[in-house]
Amino acid sequence: MPTLTVENYVKAIYQICASERGKPATTGELAKRLGISPGSVTSMLRTLADTELAEYQAYEGVRLTEKGDLLALRILRRHRLVESFLVNVLDLSWDEVHEEAEHLEHAVSDRLVDRIDEYLGFPERDPHGDPIPTADGRLKKPESTPMAELSAGNGFILDRVLDQSPDFLRYLSESGLEIGVEAEIVENHPSAGALIVRTGDRHVSLGRLAADKLLVRKVS
Repeated sequence: MPTLTVENYVKAIYQICASERGKPATTGELAKRLGISPGSVTSMLRTLADTELAEYQAYEGVRLTEKGDLLALRILRRHRLVESFLVNVLDLSWDEVHEEAEHLEHAVSDRLVDRIDEYLGFPERDPHGDPIPTADGRLKKPESTPMAELSAGNGFILDRVLDQSPDFLRYLSESGLEIGVEAEIVENHPSAGALIVRTGDRHVSLGRLAADKLLVRKVS
């Protein structure tokens, strides 16, 4: 049975590699994400390699093995279904559930998670638009584009939010930008690093870095 620490490392490696399009996760990136020293990270990466959860080479980084990928997907499945349960059943807002799920993902059994999945009607995405892995380790990756890549006049549907910090999610809610909303790019100024989005009768200003964290499906 993997420990909480091992699960946190495996999930962090998976997410970093996914965000970097398959490139190895570096010791520095892991240390920053997990809030620990690089020396502690190096020691744990050797342990993960010994247990065949990861492939680690000093100065190059770390990737998960097939065994490690399956464990990471199990953890993400727990996390995302717990978030979905908290929003859809307990009526928490999407900016409240991430930290709760971070703790609960290590406490719930796979059997309980499967029951939650069934109860919710087998949702494909969590409240932030993240795809939910299936019980057998399959993950359907939505085809979506960073909002920052769209041009003025492009309509879109907000599909996924990668930055799940509470303050950012609250700003999106206050601006009417929630999962599934249809909106339009009014202005996009790459040189200024700024966009203006229209949703309903609102005009919302976003920095380019923020817009890169919003994945959308273009509709026009």
